[in-house]
Amino acid sequence: MFETSRRKVLGASMLGAGTVMSGLGAGKSGASLRNRGSILLDRIPDMPKGLIEAMQFPLVEAIHGRRSRRFARGASIPDGPLAYTSKDKPEPLSQLEQMLLLTTVAGNTGWSNLIPHNHNYVPNIPNYAGAAGGRSFPSCAGFQITEFFYTDDNGVYFLPTRDMPAVDAKAASGETDLKAYLDAHQKRIVKIADGRLNIPAQPQHMEMHNQWCGNVPGSTLIIPVADLAQHVVLALCYFVQNGVCIYDDVNNRPIPGLEAFKHLVDTDNPYPLSYVEQVSATEVTVELSCSCYAGALMLQAMGLGGWMYDGYNPFSILGASGDPDVPGLGFRFDMIKDQPLPFVTGREGILEGHCQPHFKDMRAAVESVVQRKFGAGGPFNEKTKGPYKETDAIRKSAAPINDEFIDCVATMAQYVQDTFGRFPATVPAIMTLMYLQAHKLDTGFYDTHFEPRAYLKTHANHRRDWS
Repeated sequence: MFETSRRKVLGASMLGAGTVMSGLGAGKSGASLRNRGSILLDRIPDMPKGLIEAMQFPLVEAIHGRRSRRFARGASIPDGPLAYTSKDKPEPLSQLEQMLLLTTVAGNTGWSNLIPHNHNYVPNIPNYAGAAGGRSFPSCAGFQITEFFYTDDNGVYFLPTRDMPAVDAKAASGETDLKAYLDAHQKRIVKIADGRLNIPAQPQHMEMHNQWCGNVPGSTLIIPVADLAQHVVLALCYFVQNGVCIYDDVNNRPIPGLEAFKHLVDTDNPYPLSYVEQVSATEVTVELSCSCYAGALMLQAMGLGGWMYDGYNPFSILGASGDPDVPGLGFRFDMIKDQPLPFVTGREGILEGHCQPHFKDMRAAVESVVQRKFGAGGPFNEKTKGPYKETDAIRKSAAPINDEFIDCVATMAQYVQDTFGRFPATVPAIMTLMYLQAHKLDTGFYDTHFEPRAYLKTHANHRRDWS
């Protein structure tokens, strides 16, 4: 029998309260209350109580209760002061748990609002954004250049949501049908390999403090991967739109050919190339990390163990370790003369970086970015749906990008490629850094070694509430 409380009854505008009352037999009242919420749960088959609890879980409690809880069911710390061996077997997340977590990390959350004003663009609106859809984490200027992979006991998967339009999962009464929402994301998943991603517990592949707990059986490991090359191209587009260009500070020389674009950009006051690339990498780091942090908060609401961390060799994750037994995600990489690290550029047909060899030249990469902005489904295409009362008028009012503009951006990008044998010059083209792991928590470890309240009520009740 579900516990009722004054808080739940007073919170009847929330969907969960209506569902709780239905469970108590107040079917008519419960149905009425469900219609007042913003998310409909009652179409989830065999709906567990844990889902209701997760939907009601306070944000403040998720923030203050967030901890890295690494000890999964089936885990073991063989020696030392915290030695403990789980009495449980590894247990995978259910499909519902996994999809709820994936959509928290990578889910489409409706239409982006775009950046509405910059006085330098009047009468147009800024044309920064790369995508029309918003997601569960922020992206610098709406560039949206991250895609998501994950692995579990059964395989390695790709979940593309970068250019996903707003999910049409509304019920007739206007609320979001959670089942339809999850199903829309699940249909996008592509399996790219059988079995769990092989990340050997060895120093060249992972930090040794994760040897006993990282990517363990039963866990789901979510891997955000960013097309940093595209982010740099988008940054160059932003610069040109605002009258700025770059120079090669590595070799201390201007970029030849930019003098033809003096009416577009200030060639007397250029930005250093390395600075632009470093800022871009920093912005992408925020994007990767924020997506994982959203998932880390959901772990608390769902009562799952896990944590966000960067304790893997990114080349082992992407597939550039050089070890044929560690194929990673199967990305292409090249070894460039006089550079010690692999240069990863993309996986064909899955996630191709905006750089050569995935594009014949850098002008083609720039054209691809412009097409993403203004082409079908793009944020500045008048036929793309959106959140505005006059969406078509808003979308087509963005500052245009013409061939001369593309030539200017391509001149800088191609110079980098030709001079350094790669694009970008000083940062990765494909970047992965932060990961989110989720697993069923073994509370026995914490009961043995910690004071009370080492985990939340949702963790204590997880086995009961999600079975």
